[in-house]
Amino acid sequence: MSSAHLSRPWDVHRLPSAAGKSFLVTGGNAGIGYFVAEQLAGTGAVVVLGSRDRERASAAMASIRSRVPSAQLRHLQLDLADLASLRTVADGLGLDRLDAVVHNAGVALDDPPRRTTKDGHELMFGVNHLGHVALTRGLAPLLSAAPAARIVTVGSFAARSERLDPDDLQSVRDYRPKRAYGRSKLAQMSFAFELDRRLRARGSAVLSLVAHPGGALDSLTPPRAGVHAATRGGRLRGLPAGLLLQGKDRGAWPIVRAVLDPQVRGGQLWGPRAFGLRGTPRLESVHAHMADPAVAARLWDASCDGAGVEPHLALL
Repeated sequence: MSSAHLSRPWDVHRLPSAAGKSFLVTGGNAGIGYFVAEQLAGTGAVVVLGSRDRERASAAMASIRSRVPSAQLRHLQLDLADLASLRTVADGLGLDRLDAVVHNAGVALDDPPRRTTKDGHELMFGVNHLGHVALTRGLAPLLSAAPAARIVTVGSFAARSERLDPDDLQSVRDYRPKRAYGRSKLAQMSFAFELDRRLRARGSAVLSLVAHPGGALDSLTPPRAGVHAATRGGRLRGLPAGLLLQGKDRGAWPIVRAVLDPQVRGGQLWGPRAFGLRGTPRLESVHAHMADPAVAARLWDASCDGAGVEPHLALL
């Protein structure tokens, strides 16, 4: 890659070519994940949409192809609530390597009662965090086969005000939905930073980093046939919020940069430029509570145990 290309300012509207590469986006059929997939599809890469719902994935792929006729798209049946199914997930990709996985899919509940996955884990912690831990292990051979693969975890503003309780990671004693969601996202982010520390210590070429969309609202998101419908009333109601927040298309920008920018490094946090809420991507400081080594060590052991994977995430 030329020095001129490396020094060129990042332009969200002129992404570098990724021809010959392959990317997996979990939850790529809707929301932030859809726009990550759409933008990556324009780079010439093979983009795999990980989704439980085949029909919704098909609608998303049709929408992407309407905007990127040359898009190389695939669908991977993916259920992050079923840990056993993730052990052989690499077999369903039909690829000999994977250049990046975007851990985007997730669930957010608004009301009690506390719900669990088929494996008995609190639903948000189980899907948002443990499912992605198990997925990382399942994809390890493909990620290790790439020259410099990236594991990009999609974080959330909700994690900033939360703190992990290593003795109650799954909110058994005190379940409050919004707090449980924020803690599940914080667990994802903390695990991602700890994963990169361990990868660097082993001399691995795989990078782990975090990117977040800031404040991304449906009302500010452009319509996509079969994926997202934007009503005139909804757009009008969203206009005042547009002073501080943005649509999900722009919320995808930091995540796409984390996947593609050759100058990105492991252990980094990327988010929107304006107060971490809107705008073009920029590098952010990692908050101390997201990278506390003592908490991260306990989270690591509990996460690997809960996800049913080896503590060393073999082969990465």
